[in-house]
Amino acid sequence: MKDLVSKNEDAIKGFQKAAENSKDKGIKTFFEGKAENRQLFLKTLHNATTDLDLGDREVEGSMTGKAHRAWMDVKSFFSGDDDEAMLEEAVRGDKAAVEEYNEVLAETMVPHRLKEIIREQRDEIQNTLETSEILEDLRD
Repeated sequence: MKDLVSKNEDAIKGFQKAAENSKDKGIKTFFEGKAENRQLFLKTLHNATTDLDLGDREVEGSMTGKAHRAWMDVKSFFSGDDDEAMLEEAVRGDKAAVEEYNEVLAETMVPHRLKEIIREQRDEIQNTLETSEILEDLRD
């Protein structure tokens, strides 16, 4: 569960960074919405697992996530199309999140109600992943 919390913290910060780097108002709004959505995911996970120590509720992210956001800045700086570069990173991050969610869902010790929440979140990430890929294709 801590991995999902960390993954969502990284997503929040990553989408905020992508919104900062985006030039197109629609893409910027898309990333801001994704950051808010992942904030809600994080809150839901914390509320559903009050008996587990998932750390404090401050969104810090992992060292891997920090490195990824630094890479986003570098890619944005050298890319001719910042929005396309940020969409590519969003797709990459969402694919990794879906894999992480699937790993947790495969665990047998996760309570049924928590699995329902995790499955719902995974499905929503999968749906927005498809939207990100469509937006990325439109930018080509």
